[in-house]
Amino acid sequence: MTADQGLILGILLATIAMFLWGRWRHDMVALAGLLACVVAGLVRPADAFAGFGHPAVITVACVLILSRGLQTSGAVDALARVVLPSSSGPTVTIGALTGLGALLSAFMNNVGALALLMPVAIQIARRQELPPGRVLMPLAFGSILGGMTTLIGTPPNLIVSGFRDRTGAGTFAMFDFTPVGIVVAAAGIALIALVGWRIVPARKQTGFEGFESGAYLTEARVPDGSKADGKTLREIDTALEQADAQVIGLIRNEVRVNAPNPGRTVRAGDILIIEAEAEALAGALSSLGLKLEEARRDEAPLDEETPRKTEDAPAADEIVLMELAILPGSVLVGRSASDILLRSRYGINLLAVSRQGKRSMARLRSLRFAPGDLLLMQGPPDALAEFATTSGCVPLAERELRIPDRRKAILAGGIMAAAIAGAAFGLLPAAISFAAGVLASMVLRTVPPRSVYEAVDWPVIVLLGALIPVAGAMESTGAAGVLANFLLESIAQGNAIVGLALILVVTMTLSDLMNNAATAAVMCPIAIGAASQLGVNADAFLMAVAVGASCAFLTPIGHQNNTLILGPGGFRFSDYWRLGLPVEILVVVVSIPMLLLVWPL
Repeated sequence: MTADQGLILGILLATIAMFLWGRWRHDMVALAGLLACVVAGLVRPADAFAGFGHPAVITVACVLILSRGLQTSGAVDALARVVLPSSSGPTVTIGALTGLGALLSAFMNNVGALALLMPVAIQIARRQELPPGRVLMPLAFGSILGGMTTLIGTPPNLIVSGFRDRTGAGTFAMFDFTPVGIVVAAAGIALIALVGWRIVPARKQTGFEGFESGAYLTEARVPDGSKADGKTLREIDTALEQADAQVIGLIRNEVRVNAPNPGRTVRAGDILIIEAEAEALAGALSSLGLKLEEARRDEAPLDEETPRKTEDAPAADEIVLMELAILPGSVLVGRSASDILLRSRYGINLLAVSRQGKRSMARLRSLRFAPGDLLLMQGPPDALAEFATTSGCVPLAERELRIPDRRKAILAGGIMAAAIAGAAFGLLPAAISFAAGVLASMVLRTVPPRSVYEAVDWPVIVLLGALIPVAGAMESTGAAGVLANFLLESIAQGNAIVGLALILVVTMTLSDLMNNAATAAVMCPIAIGAASQLGVNADAFLMAVAVGASCAFLTPIGHQNNTLILGPGGFRFSDYWRLGLPVEILVVVVSIPMLLLVWPL
């Protein structure tokens, strides 16, 4: 072993140890590893930051941005209503939810797919009278499994593709991962749906208990062409049951009718008073094509309550939603939105009010506020912050509330489909195709320009950009070959199939303990070196790295999705292996034959 090989292996082991320790963030550790390589003379200073321009890094950033458009437009909510059964047992419902999570994560960020479906999962758990964790863990695992089925499904796939390109064999195509990935994902989902959810520990929910805001009371107008037009109130209530919402009143010609006759027919122009949980509000609106009344008033002609636009007025893409709680002693107590000239003074709208256990007879804009009321406000971030400060309100913990926009949902879905098609059919390189999609999203406002950079998970980008040169140093010094030779001679003993299984298991083990993108970057040079030592095609070994890096099911720290459900599911660190270990064993059993079949040695 040369001095350079010893240095790079020492830096690599120290980097892995820091990842496992978890004291510092993974992007800080990766950057420290890169700088150590530069100081040691293993990476030229001119090449230190070349990884940040790597196509895989660019593609990851672009996919995150396009995923934001799908999230905020309500496109996924519409898909969930179509796919998920409304009245089935837990096995079918959990299977459908897990499958939907896998489908979404194949084409968007895994964490984004899980975050979108978590409120749906909580509702399903309540409806099926199950502990939330028994729905959340299958969903999290399904979204992880789905990521391995396409090039853009998860960052490790893009990293693996980049390393293949460096060998001179070119990058993997969009659906090269699909034959193996879809079989492994289908087997995993089947196990989870039929047996797996039953063995998930039944823990009491902890993440949401301290954040029960009660039901919001809001006004929604029935526009022309709405699904609600011509339906009876009984039919509308039936349609809203899936979203855990109900109609408690109706306004027609400025006359409010409380507890209206269920047989009354709703007409375009009517205003429905709807009671719904915050998480279910978007679903309640989109299921029937309703429009929030106060938001709709922005489109009306200017009147005494409507602020006139000025040169400094915020653009439409700067409008956000925020929940505010009214404190005791607030200047709002005893006053209404009309009294304080909410729209003309602050340029913001009151969309809904939550008052636990109480229902008001007043219209939303004339409702007199009380201490403890929760207000769902719409407006520019600066205006909302000013209003909260001056009025004696406090923002609640951040919660993503998506008001569906059918036009933007169609545009966001079309842009994502076009970007995928461009990469899949070889019309453009993946990085270029998805970058074009980002530009289209900005132009068409499916992702507001202000939110573009907020959509990128910058620690992941830094991690990838920093580790790519480190992995290159492993190759250039020959350290990857030395390490691969050690593994093959000591364990695999020259058997290619055993070597393939070894690469898969080692990658999977590391992925359970450290970031999956970091795992892929570390293991790819070793996999290529192992294939070279054995004299076989490296594709199967690289695909084994892709599968292994995506399968982190044993710990809450192995994947962000596992971490995300830790609190809401009430899980402990040791709970994950109960379902995770059977899933990982199944992945190994299914993937090895599929790898040998699809990517012959």
